[in-house]
Amino acid sequence: MVRKVAILYKGCNPKTRECLQMLISELSSRKIEVFLYSRNEDEVAPYREETISGLFSSLSEFTVKPDLIFSVGGDGTFLETAMVVGDTGIPIAGINTGRMGFLANIPNENIKQSVDLLCNEDFYVVNRSLLEIVRPENIFGIDRALALNEVTIQKTGFSMLNIHVYVNDEFLNTYWADGIIISTATGSTAYNLSVGGPILSPDDDSIVISPISPHHLTVRPLVLSGRNNLKIGIEGRVKEYLATCDFRSKNMRINEEIHIHIPDFKLKTVMLKKMTFFNTLRNRLMWGMDKRN
Repeated sequence: MVRKVAILYKGCNPKTRECLQMLISELSSRKIEVFLYSRNEDEVAPYREETISGLFSSLSEFTVKPDLIFSVGGDGTFLETAMVVGDTGIPIAGINTGRMGFLANIPNENIKQSVDLLCNEDFYVVNRSLLEIVRPENIFGIDRALALNEVTIQKTGFSMLNIHVYVNDEFLNTYWADGIIISTATGSTAYNLSVGGPILSPDDDSIVISPISPHHLTVRPLVLSGRNNLKIGIEGRVKEYLATCDFRSKNMRINEEIHIHIPDFKLKTVMLKKMTFFNTLRNRLMWGMDKRN
């Protein structure tokens, strides 16, 4: 039974504000405690008239953890929510007020019906693998550099990079390319998809390595078991390269290695039974759509 929820949202556009107000109202009418994520008081000013139990800036503030956390926004908001949730095991339900909606796949058009289904536990949970940059330590000034979608290495200038990839310390390949994408199964429908990488089911534990504009015709994306550890060395004619971890980024010194693995916990995400992954693929990528039909 859902008795306490947390809500993370981003932006104050009219669509998100309307959705958030309806969500709070529906939850409050069911006597469910509602806590809003906020870094400052001004963020929640528009919702002061709504029935909320309090604010939080970290899940460590809760003595009793929420049963569910809502992400209200697009896939970017969902990625931020995933980093807030971390290894707490709290399921995330994403309500889409953005564009694509692979992660935030609950439609905002009928909040009441969606809340009914969620409160009655008429959903299933998908356990998703993440990536973690373990070296350099504290690369972004945070405890754990986690990614739900992907880690990327990208050039910062005109010259391509020489990217040396090792799998469990065994040399795999040197990619002469503009960059490389290390993707989870969840991230396979993100940046990986745009460079011709494969689509994986989100509950798969695999890692996808996809080069960005490689200077070899035979180099193709590669799918590896999630049990593997990756070491990536970078060389080039420039002094820096760009490392990204979902929505975080940092310029790194050339020759500074990146070490990546899959951590030993999963991110729990909520899917309504009528909104399956295959349903989302057909709708978001318009598979099978034909103007002649």
